Amino acid sequence: MLKARVKSLAHEIATEIVEIRRHIHAHPELSFEEHNTVKFVETKLRDFGINDIQSVARTGLTALIKGKNPTSKVIALRADMDALPIEETNDVPYKSKVAGVMHACGHDVHTASLLGSAKILQTLKEEFEGTIKLVFQPGEEKIPGGASLMIKDGALKNPAPKNILGQHVMPLIPVGKVGFRKGMYMASADELYITVKGKGGHAAVPEHNIDPVLITSHIIVALQQIISRHASPKSPTVLSFGKVIANGATNVIPDKVYIEGTFRAMDEKWRAEAHEKMKKMAEGIAEGMGGHCEFNIAKGYPYLQNEPQLTQRAQNAACEYLGEENVVELDIWMGAEDFAFYSQEIDASFYRLGVRNEAMGITSGVHTPTFNIDERALEIGTGLMSWIALNELSSK
Repeated sequence: MLKARVKSLAHEIATEIVEIRRHIHAHPELSFEEHNTVKFVETKLRDFGINDIQSVARTGLTALIKGKNPTSKVIALRADMDALPIEETNDVPYKSKVAGVMHACGHDVHTASLLGSAKILQTLKEEFEGTIKLVFQPGEEKIPGGASLMIKDGALKNPAPKNILGQHVMPLIPVGKVGFRKGMYMASADELYITVKGKGGHAAVPEHNIDPVLITSHIIVALQQIISRHASPKSPTVLSFGKVIANGATNVIPDKVYIEGTFRAMDEKWRAEAHEKMKKMAEGIAEGMGGHCEFNIAKGYPYLQNEPQLTQRAQNAACEYLGEENVVELDIWMGAEDFAFYSQEIDASFYRLGVRNEAMGITSGVHTPTFNIDERALEIGTGLMSWIALNELSSK
């Protein structure tokens, strides 16, 4: 039985995949600097007998595993490889050896798991029809997103996959369980950089000044009204400002105020409309109060749409592999992921791998200096992605 073989192979290579993950974790590289990581991945793939490898987007690659009748159907499996500018505080043997850089979002897990799946699928290539394209991508954590560069450089061509699957750690889900959601799942993410200019001076004589702090306060409140009065309930939207710098003093009104924030949405049409409304409102308020506003939007990742039928097939495969009790339904997540770029191009499904273990104290969220995983998740992630891929190749 094929499922039993996948489970057996995942168990056989579990120790090897843990070691691969630990190596990657100890040697993290920042976005678009994954030179050693991609060399390591290529070496492992060749060790597994996978030699049809293409360099993509400088520090990414694709590789092909061809079964029987390789042109009958092509699907893609994706992993991201970059780390974050975070100083790790975990006391573990595989702690990051690079000061100020850490795999705090689980990309080491994703890369190791996909390598494990690659080894399993290469072993079973006489058992399936079609081709599996492995996508190891750089720069998920940094705009413009490595996925967009991979697509631009041809990762979804020659051969073109019919669909793509991605797996991501989830510290809110216990190890042994996985999560799926059909339809809209993760938000678009744009960065807002706003400078409000006025005329500074002594705080005791505000009539002689144009107060950019006061103007800024009106802008922040008014922008929130765009969300509350224009966003559809069917399209969850978030606008948050996390940085406001008014470098004056108790008795000094500054010349300008600097603001940074994030705008997130689940609808591309509304996203574009909101950009225009925010910019127009902020500039109008500043002008009306005698000041000036420079409103810049760094457009980030689009929203992530899980194609319903593909996701349902993947979820069904997970239920077969792990048992229905270990497959959970996910809520909408207002975080962003550059896997969304793939979902705008072809059918895509992005699911979550549980890594939490409260008894072991493994509960920290991603993007924290204490993030870690229960490494039993690696055997599960490796086998599950292999099983989902095999099921998808056999589906109509």
